Amino acid sequence: TLTVTSANHWVTAWLGLELNMISILPVIAKQKHPRSTEAATKYFLTQATASALMLFASTINAWQTGSWNIMQLNNKLSCILMIAALTMKMGAAPAHFWLPEVMQGATLATTLLITTWQKIAPITLLYMISNHTEPITTLSIGLLSILVGGWGGFNQTQLRKMMAYSSIAHLGWTMTVISIMPNIALTNIIIYMIMSAPFFMLLMTTTSKTLQTMTTTWTHTPTTTIILMLLLLSMAGLPPLTGFTPKLLILDSLVTHKLTLTAATMALLSLLSLTFYLRTTYLLTSTAPPTTTQSTTTWRLKPHQNQITALLAPTALFNITILPALLT
Repeated sequence: TLTVTSANHWVTAWLGLELNMISILPVIAKQKHPRSTEAATKYFLTQATASALMLFASTINAWQTGSWNIMQLNNKLSCILMIAALTMKMGAAPAHFWLPEVMQGATLATTLLITTWQKIAPITLLYMISNHTEPITTLSIGLLSILVGGWGGFNQTQLRKMMAYSSIAHLGWTMTVISIMPNIALTNIIIYMIMSAPFFMLLMTTTSKTLQTMTTTWTHTPTTTIILMLLLLSMAGLPPLTGFTPKLLILDSLVTHKLTLTAATMALLSLLSLTFYLRTTYLLTSTAPPTTTQSTTTWRLKPHQNQITALLAPTALFNITILPALLT
């Protein structure tokens, strides 16, 4: 990842992405189970296809313009192919089909890696070529991702698949604004990572994998339940929480650029995502499980697992640090 983020030559960036992919394959296939092996195979095939497409795009650009510099992607065909390759790398629609399947086959810790760290390299490359991208292409990918992310998460009972569709929807918000205001797009994806990291960490400590098992977390870890509820609402983008900030900034920049209809469509499509976030929140906090304990419950999280969560959760929930910038 660091090789990609510090590269300015396409071959170096490609090499970094390949090393990144090969390194995470054993992590995905760590469990001795056919499902994790299948997940690793699917991940390998999609990432290898995307890498080949990326190398092809950069070669065409070098052939036409004589430059291998990442910032000088001047050829139109190369630019479209590169966006397609990076879209597949990240798992944004329409090349999103691998993401829910891979996440379902991996452990919660690996899922956390795929939704956060593995997005850094392709997002960095998109940010670097953002001044050459066609806004109509990125807007179309973004709108489709928000739609797919909302619709796909609707009937999910598996938390990992639900979070995969949530990831697709958040990538959609990033893609819509990457060619108009790349800094806001970067802010959006960083805030999403800050929100999803503590969410996955808390799921790991409670070992919840389905909506059904989530309903019983209230009995043994009430504090975790409240934090999970707030994190879900933050991801949904409800006002006082951090998740609202990037969405407001994105809609504001779209309206500024005379894309009011697009902004309105995005706001309406995000209601699809809101539905499954609220459903999960309701199951988590408003349903009393049949096995309520009579004794006073203690905080049962292991301290060493809880330190990173303690750092990230407040950042993901409270908007105080960003409010002055919004008000000016």
